Amino acid sequence: MSTPMVDVHGVHKSYGSLEVLRGVDLKVQPGEVTVIIGPSGSGKSTLLRSINHLEKIDRGYVAIDGEFVGYRRSGDRLYELRERDILRRRTQIGFVFQNFHLFPHLTVRENVTEAPVSAQGRPRDEVEALTTELLEQVGLSGKADAYPRQLSGGQQQRVAIARALALRPKVVLFDEPTSALDPELVGEVLEVMQALARGGTTMIVVTHEIGFAREVADTVVFMDAGQIVEHGPPGQVLDRPGHDRTRAFLSKVL
Repeated sequence: MSTPMVDVHGVHKSYGSLEVLRGVDLKVQPGEVTVIIGPSGSGKSTLLRSINHLEKIDRGYVAIDGEFVGYRRSGDRLYELRERDILRRRTQIGFVFQNFHLFPHLTVRENVTEAPVSAQGRPRDEVEALTTELLEQVGLSGKADAYPRQLSGGQQQRVAIARALALRPKVVLFDEPTSALDPELVGEVLEVMQALARGGTTMIVVTHEIGFAREVADTVVFMDAGQIVEHGPPGQVLDRPGHDRTRAFLSKVL
């Protein structure tokens, strides 16, 4: 078996007395799309943020392509890296937030080029050429000089996807990327994500879009109370769930 692109092992995370993640194990192979579903408060977003070390886990580890995220190993112990080394490793992981998180004072082009140039030190002309390609890929080639306030929510989210891809990441994480959008704008974002999946991008997607999970996912993961309750192919988890909690959840959302 090849090295997983994402390897989450025994991850625990608490906020005070509240245990949000309780021993989560998850492996995602290169080119796979994993969709995580579950009720609010089940730990889905915390898991995503732990994968790129926006949340510091209490126990366990996360590795991307065999390399620990946020830590180095010395003997049997893990030690947190210096901030600059954490930031360097984090650039291997694209992250698309539900509320876009674009820089309002930068144009679309500048939002996409900023991180590869400043955080990765790549040549500006190379990144700008890539930005032109990415904006065309997400259907926004005519909006390069616009500012976020001049765009619809769906367009802003597509800029956020292009920005994540500009880092040339090994995996892209999506945290409920359509939940802040008006219903008529959801489709345009999902179409871009479907194209990425067809192109072999390794993706982990937290979403309430069950139709997207059914059509695009290689693996569907159902989380509840900080644990993975059930996981498998979409046809198994969504149509023939083996756990009562999964069936109860799906009965309310399908």
